[in-house]
Amino acid sequence: MAETIQIREAPLSELIIPPFVVARKEADYFILKRSVDILLSAVFLVILFPLMLLIALIITLDSYGPAIYSQKRVGCKYHLTPSGYRKEVCTFTFLKFRSMHHRTNDTVHREFIEAYIKNDLNWMARLQQGKVDKGNQFKLNGDKRITRIGRFLRKSSLDELPQLWNVLRGDMSLVGPRPAIPYEVELYAPWHMHRLGALPGLTGLWQVTARNSASFDDMVKIDLEYIDKQSFWLDMKILLLTPLAVFDRKCN
Repeated sequence: MAETIQIREAPLSELIIPPFVVARKEADYFILKRSVDILLSAVFLVILFPLMLLIALIITLDSYGPAIYSQKRVGCKYHLTPSGYRKEVCTFTFLKFRSMHHRTNDTVHREFIEAYIKNDLNWMARLQQGKVDKGNQFKLNGDKRITRIGRFLRKSSLDELPQLWNVLRGDMSLVGPRPAIPYEVELYAPWHMHRLGALPGLTGLWQVTARNSASFDDMVKIDLEYIDKQSFWLDMKILLLTPLAVFDRKCN
């Protein structure tokens, strides 16, 4: 039976995330997944540290503000209890390289997210600020808040590199559903809440299959498919497909 829980540190509605108690098989998978996350995130942070320093320098030279952007996101954590592992939905501090001008207003993005969740194509079209390419109507195009270097960082996904620290800390995994913004979660239908039942990821099944060509409901269905089928080998497959997806997105 599902349990009703509160998200800590975020003024959100109650959520119902079944199952709350983790089965032994899932717990074994989580331990292996966490071990891989720690190992790979630590290795990548060491190898990519010079590149990350260079990106941070370029960002600060390109526009005013800090190089790292932090934001509250909604995620899921596992906790070991006497009865076994249990899931807890909570907020955490999400890190990215700043790709927007400092202290910009998020009103347009909030509206676009609401239109996206409601699948209101006309509303999304009215909010677009640039050319909309085929299959890219579910993304806010031409966002004027984005800096010159920010456009490149987003297209190449280099803005995501600081999230390796989130992975090392245990806020995120290398593979999983993308972490939601609190004001996004407040608009979820009950069945959408189920995508919060797994540790959020740096990449995921949605990123390597549909990404910006999928409606919100389709994205949630892909996330639920991943949660239902998640395994070590599926995670490895997604990790291997991610560079190809990024390259394909950069070329299009």
